[in-house]
Amino acid sequence: MLYNVWDAGSAQAVAKAGVGAIATGSASVAMANGFGDGELVPMEFALSNARRIVEAVELPVTVDFEGAYSDDAAEGARHIARLAETGAIGCNFEDQIVGGKDLHPIAVQAQRILAAREAVGPDFFINARTDLFLKTPQETHDDAMLDEAIARARAYAEAGASGFFVPMLGDLGLLRQLCGDSPIPVNFMTYPGCPSDDEVAATGVSRISHGPFPYMALMEQLTEAAKAAIG
Repeated sequence: MLYNVWDAGSAQAVAKAGVGAIATGSASVAMANGFGDGELVPMEFALSNARRIVEAVELPVTVDFEGAYSDDAAEGARHIARLAETGAIGCNFEDQIVGGKDLHPIAVQAQRILAAREAVGPDFFINARTDLFLKTPQETHDDAMLDEAIARARAYAEAGASGFFVPMLGDLGLLRQLCGDSPIPVNFMTYPGCPSDDEVAATGVSRISHGPFPYMALMEQLTEAAKAAIG
């Protein structure tokens, strides 16, 4: 269970809850610092923020690094290697073309993952995220999309991915099939109205994260507290 954070202070607060690891969310980091999501946080800022989080807690830290700030495999791999130098033990690495509507073709994304794996060595956790389900309405999620997701999971695993992340896949039947066919552990992200953690865990999911929703909920509480304070 990963309750996503955005800075050193939120990481320390979540660490006090007794969690086993710390994970950032790119949208949370962006919103907390006045940026838009989608690699609009300057990379140097993202790297320094990651380092501050690592230094603030005595837990493994994994960082949502979006598309590694490059469509080029070699350049993206160098950026992920720099992230590893902050002390982070892993990252999310997504297959959408950042700023566009489409995903990288399977072979292209597999090459990007392979380059990253070669750059960081065997121990860094590369959580290969597919935005196949995120970019399409949930009512369109079907067996054909599942087949593509499984093909991506297998190709990404062969290229060196450690895990497979499928945000917004909320159909428990499809999720169960994916977990059964994926050669690497599957990561689910909770969202408002999604199945319960117990239902999700029963499909075979290995990792449940919370994405931007902890930040958004806390900001709502802050707004309401401010309203109450000013009368």
